[in-house]
Order: sequence, then structure tokens, then C-alpha cells
Amino acid sequence: MKVEVKQVELAESGADLVAVGLFEDGDLHAAVAAAAGADAVRSDFEKLTILRPDDLPPVLVVGLGERVELDAEKLRVVAALVAKEASRLEASSLAWALPEAPGTTAAAEALVTGTILASYRFDRFKSGDGDEATRLGSLTLLGPAETEDVAAAARIAAEAQNRARDLQLTPANVATPTFLAERAEEIAAGSDSLSVEILGRPELEAKEMGGILAVSQGGPQEPKLIVLRYSGGDPGSALAFVGKGVTFDTGGISLKPGAGMQEMKMDMSGAAAVLEAVSAIAELGLPLDLIALVPTTENMPSGTAIKPGDIITQYNGKTVEVNNTDAEGRLILADALAYAVELGAEKIVDIATLTGAVEIALGSTYAGLVANDDELAAAVSRASEATGELSWRLPLHREYKELMKGTVADLSNLGKKRKAGTITAASFLEEFVGETPWAHLDIAGSAWDIGREYVGNGANGFGVRLLVELARHHSA
Repeated sequence: MKVEVKQVELAESGADLVAVGLFEDGDLHAAVAAAAGADAVRSDFEKLTILRPDDLPPVLVVGLGERVELDAEKLRVVAALVAKEASRLEASSLAWALPEAPGTTAAAEALVTGTILASYRFDRFKSGDGDEATRLGSLTLLGPAETEDVAAAARIAAEAQNRARDLQLTPANVATPTFLAERAEEIAAGSDSLSVEILGRPELEAKEMGGILAVSQGGPQEPKLIVLRYSGGDPGSALAFVGKGVTFDTGGISLKPGAGMQEMKMDMSGAAAVLEAVSAIAELGLPLDLIALVPTTENMPSGTAIKPGDIITQYNGKTVEVNNTDAEGRLILADALAYAVELGAEKIVDIATLTGAVEIALGSTYAGLVANDDELAAAVSRASEATGELSWRLPLHREYKELMKGTVADLSNLGKKRKAGTITAASFLEEFVGETPWAHLDIAGSAWDIGREYVGNGANGFGVRLLVELARHHSA
């Protein structure tokens, strides 16, 4: 979507539709106050009223509620409502008069983000012309010039999030591990600051990455470990992102129920977030060094699949009893985390659709956050609050580690008791990062079906803007 900032009056915006906000303690914009029906306009939050003043394009008055209660999240919501109304009115261009609260730069970011995310459509696989509704192609913010950089950065991050949604929604017969590797190569080709290395089965076998190899052995798709490196100018402080990339998860021999299994094409949502966050970070030119690792494979049942009770050796040498083949994400992440440490990562954040338990605990509102470092946990929390991709920190304790000890191996991939499933999974992952500061985001409840106005109930690219914001803060 084209995004620009102009310092012009409403009549000079050049847009098909103009949106203006109205606070409970505010006055209607002078340019539309005399329009027919203006006296009936309401300022209640989310209330939309269309006016047709003389000498102006149609004006959508948006209720913003109380000024002191307006924040970035509420602006993302009203931006989404306006974008959907623009589509209904067949407007291909939209202008927004920036409201005064919560500050022009925060308002600019929120309006751009909400508009772009709400305008998302996925119709790649529809025959014919697909959805013929008018697409919103441009957004103009009517506000000060100093918001231009913020609006441009918001566009980059929101479009990256939409690309992650594309990856999530692409079916598993197309979005294979090889497909994700090709996307990583495409991202790397777009920036001189990026390089990529793809480790295939021979390299994984040579490095004895037993987790990735074990999960992959039940299906025909070749596993990959994608390693993207971004060199942005701060080689003394390497940040690492790790994203789970199971392109389809049947559960393996520990087969999942059939109902809803089609959603398991999105078990690579963490990988999608990491890949597209890196693409945005490179486009933004953030001044940091970053390593991104995506272990990717299918998890399929067959005569060659790993069996419950089998023992594997992970990349750092620890042995694991695979007591449930549907607890596969932690096995591939373990290899990638240990490799990130070896590559010199000084801080690691992994993001994964890891446990159903997190949805039971937190629903879709919050992702689960577990960390071995308070400073890094606080940085992730700040980033999630800033972007509206909320996270809630859960505790780590040595007693959780006891639940993950193996009987005849070092570890089990499934807790001995049905307790604290999200935390015990994270405790397992902690075994592979050593003393490196590490944070884990479990997005199994929030990668789709979140229900917010600007992303709906489908795939939402959760984590892309969060990771970009975290990188921005890290590089500051």
C-alpha cells in the first residue's frame, strides 16, 4: 500500500474518502461541521458516521471516545473499521486527519498499521478474479512532516506481517521446508546486508542435529535449517531469533485428532514471523547484527517415523527420550538454539506455536513468555506492549526441570506429569542455551484466531512487529 504524509486541507487530500476523528470533548472538524447530518454525529468510540459535505469527498467521522483513554491499540482498531468501510464504499484511496492524541507519531504508526493489516486478503488459490471488491491502494496521513519516518517504518513492518500471513495460509503441499528456504534466499537477495545458509540433510547429519533429523524421518520432505545473517553495523552485540518451522504437524505416531488438523499448516508461524521480521529489519536498515535460525520440517507418521520411547541425541550432546512424537517443536528448536549459541548469539529469542497448554492458560489474548533473564524478558514485554502483540511472563523454577528429566536418557520431551505444559516445554528448551540470555514466546494460542478488528480470526502474522520493535530497541 502506498503511504504518504501531507500538510494540506481535507479538500486537497486527493483521496476518495476522508476520515476524521471526534473526541467526546472535541468539536467536529470545521470543514465538515456544516454538512447535512453533522448535528447527529456521535463521538462514541468506534461509532462511524458518513457525511457528504459540499466541495469535499465523502467524510467518515470516527468516534474516538474520551481523549484520555485513546491509545495506539484503540487507534489500530478504528483504523481497521475505517479501512473496511472504505472497501464497502469502493474507495481505493483514503486520507486520515491525524488526531491529536496519543501523540502524532504514535497515532501515525497506529493508523498505518491498522489500515494495512485490516486491508489484507489472501486469494492466491482462488480461481478467476477472486475477490472483486475494491482494494484500498493508498493511505494519506494529513499531519506534520515529522511523522513521515514513523509512517514509513510502520508500513514496512505491517506489510512484513501480511507477508507472514501469506506464509501461514499457504497450504503445506506448497509451503514445504524447501519453500521456506527459497523464501529466505529471496529475502537475502534483497539486501546487501543479508546472507543466507541452508543446511540440508547431509549437513544436519554431519553436525548430528538429532532433533531435526528425528522429526523429519517420517515423511518425504527434506528438512532444512535456515540461517540468515544480517550485518547492520553492531558486531559486538549479536541478537538471535529462532522460529519453529514445522510446515505440517500431524503429531507423527502420536497422531493428532482429525478435527481441525488443517490448521497445522500454520505450525510454522514462528518461522514465518522470524523470516519476515528479518526482511523488515533489513529494509529499515536497523543498526545491529542479527542471526535468524529457522529449523523446518514436516512431522508425519509412517513406517520410518520416530516412535514413542525412541532416544535421540541433540546437537549439544544431550540425549532425549521422545515420549510423545507430537511434542516435536521443542526437538527441532533445541538443535537450533544450541547452534545459535555456537554461532555467537549474545541474546536469543525464540518464537513458536509450541503448546496447546498456553491457549488454555492465556487464551488468544496473550502469548506465553518464559525467560532466563529479567532484562531480556522486560525488553520483550516492552516490545509486545508497544505493538499490541501481547505477552505474559510465566515463571521458571528448578522443579519444572525435574519434570523433564528422562528415565534412561538425560531428558524427556514430555513432562512426567500433566502439569504446567507451557513452562515445562520452555524448561526443556532452556537446557540448550546454557548461560546465554534467552526468551521464549509460545504463540500457539495467538498466531491465529485472535479476533482483533485489524487481523480477524485467521492467520495474523503474530510476532513480526514485536521482533522488529525488539530489534529496534536493541540497536538504540
